[in-house]
Amino acid sequence: MRVLRGPWIPPRLGRAPYLWLISLAFFGWKYFYVRPSALELVGLLATLAVFLPVYFASFWARDRAAIPYMVVTFVLGIAWAPLNFGACTFFIFAAAMCARFDRQIVAYGTLAMILVSAAAIALLVDLPLSFLMPTLATGTPVGIAAIMEARIRRSREQLLMKQEEVEHLARIAERERISRDMHDLLGHTLSLITLKAELAGRLLDRDPAACRNEIRDIEHSARQALSEVRHAVSGYRETGLAHELARAKAALSAAGVALETQVQPLAIPAVAENVLALALREAVTNILRHADAQACTVQLALEDGMLVLRIRDDGKAASVAPGNGLRGMRERVEHLGGWLALAVEQGVALELRLPMAKE
Repeated sequence: MRVLRGPWIPPRLGRAPYLWLISLAFFGWKYFYVRPSALELVGLLATLAVFLPVYFASFWARDRAAIPYMVVTFVLGIAWAPLNFGACTFFIFAAAMCARFDRQIVAYGTLAMILVSAAAIALLVDLPLSFLMPTLATGTPVGIAAIMEARIRRSREQLLMKQEEVEHLARIAERERISRDMHDLLGHTLSLITLKAELAGRLLDRDPAACRNEIRDIEHSARQALSEVRHAVSGYRETGLAHELARAKAALSAAGVALETQVQPLAIPAVAENVLALALREAVTNILRHADAQACTVQLALEDGMLVLRIRDDGKAASVAPGNGLRGMRERVEHLGGWLALAVEQGVALELRLPMAKE
């Protein structure tokens, strides 16, 4: 039994339930001025031996599982009522146990049943008001208070559970964000480094000076990638579109792809600019990897209150397989209320639309 191995009371309830046992003093008050008989003394000890385990075990029960503990406590009150008016204490304890029911209507209905039954027994046995009044006057507020306290405690526990769930979902979302950003950052930079390394290898014998320049660019790109990875993990990275256009031009130029830009000067919100920059980076990475293109066009304009980014190449891609980069791009766009379209038209054509919302 839990009563033997402990803990006796759920830790969340604190020490108050132990203090409530002081009210048993009313049950023993009679024996301060009336000496109990041997049989009555045995009955007292037996009652405590039954009640204390029932009392402690009741705190671990919920709903129907708590009914046997209420019944035992109520029966103890009935058994002692004709002999000791302090037995009203057991009815009060039974009233407090109504808080074990989760449904309010059941809890208050059981409380009313206990109090009405106690009053009926008092009238049938012809017990004085010294028994009936404490039972009703104390049992009613104690029962109501216990039910309300249990309801507040359960609401608090549910709120904590929801907060933990929100925190868990936030952690999952953050891991997904970092995963997308790592793919975008490293995919683009590693592709650029690979191209420059291949170019440096071809220049090694015929143009050592140009080879050294490419190697310096590789070192610079690697250091810049490391810095951006650190910012991305910390959650503070914001990529400027102008900076990303310059990087795209450099990367495409190294691969022999001509870049044409038609970008309107717009005051773009930081969040939207970050999404556009990452989309441009992912598109350029795909062009470098798969397109075998000769030219690329990037257009940015404001159309009907929407930011429209179009990226086209003249590569030989026959189809586009949706990977992690494209999936992450689509998720970012949809998160801001926009949409993304991708088509193969003498190359790959990407169109991204975002609402021009103010920050």
